[in-house]
Amino acid sequence: MPSPSQHDFLDPAVLGKLLGLELNARQPMVGNVAGRHRSPVRGSALEFAQYRKYVPGDDTRRLDWRTWGRTDRYYIKEFEADTNLRLCLIVDTSGSMGYGEPGSTRLDYARRLAGTLAYLAAQQGDATGLYSGSTGFEKETPPRRGPRHLGVLLDQIAGLTAGGETGLVKAIHEAAEKIPQRALIVIISDLLFHPEPLREAFQHLRFRKHDVSLFHLLDRQEIDFKFDRPTRFLDLEGGPSLLADPTLIQRRYREAVAQYLGTIDHIVNHSLVDYHRVFLDEPYDQVLARFLLGRNPKTSRTAR
Repeated sequence: MPSPSQHDFLDPAVLGKLLGLELNARQPMVGNVAGRHRSPVRGSALEFAQYRKYVPGDDTRRLDWRTWGRTDRYYIKEFEADTNLRLCLIVDTSGSMGYGEPGSTRLDYARRLAGTLAYLAAQQGDATGLYSGSTGFEKETPPRRGPRHLGVLLDQIAGLTAGGETGLVKAIHEAAEKIPQRALIVIISDLLFHPEPLREAFQHLRFRKHDVSLFHLLDRQEIDFKFDRPTRFLDLEGGPSLLADPTLIQRRYREAVAQYLGTIDHIVNHSLVDYHRVFLDEPYDQVLARFLLGRNPKTSRTAR
């Protein structure tokens, strides 16, 4: 396993706190090795799934004799097989992800989230892949298991750079076509584009039976818009700059942001996306702890 000290976006203290929390899927997965996640394939794990009628050739050791005694019919007990998880990270690297001070940009935050999740998944024996880019995929690493693959993946995360226009929707559609088996898809982006096309992109992922999570990275200034003097606003994705008096546009800006966030909420709720709105001043370990705990069947049932 690569040493966290080789990648400055991995904090050993954070890893130590989060390693006790499992990364779980919200729906059955299909893997190629035995693991800890539910599979839609029936097997002989410990958790009972259902009964089905006996057919010639079935293992008679799995007959339920109590049911036969009550019904005079032969039934087989089926159990849920365990499998490993495929974690596929989709990281937006468009120009707006470079917003922020050096070392504290949106992309730096995304690196911490993606790198930590990849490390945690590898520690529990799961496969991890990376898809990143702006208008298209710049890095495309299918999910695999093992310490060597994790090292390659962390190196790729370290080398991510922000630039170009947003093409996240296209990237999501590409990922839906290129990831053949059920996976946990974690998308990390600022979503700075008209959100309506996301609806069809998320539905594409859901049609492919993927479990979809989204970390929406925002700066509080983008929401609060607390500017009090004429300011030149720069388009980090190549558009023209804009000089404006914030006092004249503040009310309409906030109304537009509220409408935008409302549209995002409606899309993710309708698409059954596990959505997390994250502000860059939030400690990322707390964000990940909430994410992991929310996926733990025991803690999520307790919360309800």
